[in-house]
Amino acid sequence: MQHKWNEKLADKPMKKTIITTLLALVCVTGQAQPLLKTHVETGDVEGTPDGTDLAVYKAIPYAAPPVGELRWKAPQPAKPWKGVLKAEDVAKWPPQPEKSYVKYDMMSEDCLYLSVTTPAKTVNDALPVMVFIHGGGFATEHYGGDLWQSLARRGVVAVSIEYRAGSLGFLAHADLAKESDGHSGNYGILDQIFALQWVQRNIRNFGGDPTKVTIFGESAGAMSCHILCASPLAKGLFRACISQSGAFLSPTSVINQELAQMIGQMFMSQLKKNSIAEMRQMDAKELTGNGVNFQGCVPIVDSYVIPEPIYDLYQKGSYNDVPVLIMHNSDEGAVEYDKVSAEQYEQFFRQLPDQWADSAKALYPGTTDEERLFSLRDLTRDVGFGWPAYAWTTLQSKTGKSPVYSAYLAQKSDTTVYAQGNRRGAAHADDMMYLKGAFDDNAAKYPQEKKVGDLMQQYWVNFAKTMNPNGEGLPYWPVFEEGKATVMQFNNGATLIKTPNLQRIKLIDGFMQYVRSLRIATDGQKTH
Repeated sequence: MQHKWNEKLADKPMKKTIITTLLALVCVTGQAQPLLKTHVETGDVEGTPDGTDLAVYKAIPYAAPPVGELRWKAPQPAKPWKGVLKAEDVAKWPPQPEKSYVKYDMMSEDCLYLSVTTPAKTVNDALPVMVFIHGGGFATEHYGGDLWQSLARRGVVAVSIEYRAGSLGFLAHADLAKESDGHSGNYGILDQIFALQWVQRNIRNFGGDPTKVTIFGESAGAMSCHILCASPLAKGLFRACISQSGAFLSPTSVINQELAQMIGQMFMSQLKKNSIAEMRQMDAKELTGNGVNFQGCVPIVDSYVIPEPIYDLYQKGSYNDVPVLIMHNSDEGAVEYDKVSAEQYEQFFRQLPDQWADSAKALYPGTTDEERLFSLRDLTRDVGFGWPAYAWTTLQSKTGKSPVYSAYLAQKSDTTVYAQGNRRGAAHADDMMYLKGAFDDNAAKYPQEKKVGDLMQQYWVNFAKTMNPNGEGLPYWPVFEEGKATVMQFNNGATLIKTPNLQRIKLIDGFMQYVRSLRIATDGQKTH
């Protein structure tokens, strides 16, 4: 029977062409398409296709615009809209200083939006969710820097969230505290929490599973992730965390509510204003733009969002105990220095007490131009990123029950995000290139970078799917264990090493304990 059917088709080539075309159309239309339209709590929303396998919703409001009387208040619910919101363009940047790539006309105080990139074909797919928090020193940058198609194509729903930055996100003041049950500041962190609550309520409609949310962030975004791990307000909003170059443990960065409100009053005086009401009338550019000198652009230990210094919370085991993957880069300081004079080098160490300066200079020598450059870069890496990563991994390994994974990105490349001059490895923010698949289209020129990017992406997605980075075809990655080769180093592949730069980090750990002891002694005197 089949033979006769084929003979008839052979006799009539035109009919064969038509039937083949129809069959092809049936196959194409029969394939499940990306979820390009859906509904959220405030209305219908439509995304845009990215290839044939992803739907991208570039800007969905998760909160009301924080303008007018809502400036310096906790985020409020977004208002419903009629019709269909076409989420085809990213939202404007939060107000911040201008740079070569972002001008004031690209910014708006109406900035509380998020993106969703989903490979789901139906709302019932129940895929794991990865929520990204961008960096920028709590003062700059934008959620639209990457919408994480690279990760979504590996089987997760990827969300990127915006939050208030600079003085609009972190101003504390006694008058604001009177409006908010005694606390003020941390509005940017409250935005992040509000966005995660939105994800819990709405992500099913994008094919995501709200019980399988992993937060991940870079730099200040990684510090934000750590704060969320420590905040009781974020409990239950995620089940795992990935930190890339950031933790919030240094005693030198702790600002309490009292100090933050003093900084806020100084800022008000500097602006020649007499009240919060007057400051709410100011243009956002006057509060965040170039030349604005706001000294309090940092999260605050306010007894609300952050109940106590996070180091203390981790010592006591009082935090959201979830699986964590913590990474920093081998040449983080390459974004800070491209040359260091002898005077710069000496000036740096003069800031330290004598007993610490001598020990530090022995480990970070400066007898030549190159030695000084690499020493200050390494010191920047170890103080700002290496020690915080080490402290987080060791503290949670001791006081928590969830697995802790540690990583070190050491891949050297002639491509970088921000760094200048000669580099010996991966600079600050270079991890973003590997996660976003920046080398996918140029693998022949960058084979090792492409390999590292594929490894990192798959480990990250596996971690989001199972709370364990391991999977088929990947080098085995054990849980962190101090003193053993359990740190995954990404450099021309993936291999296990012991904690890198440990002698230097131990010195910094001793210094941090010294600073903490001074703070504890000072706090003790205040209570008597």
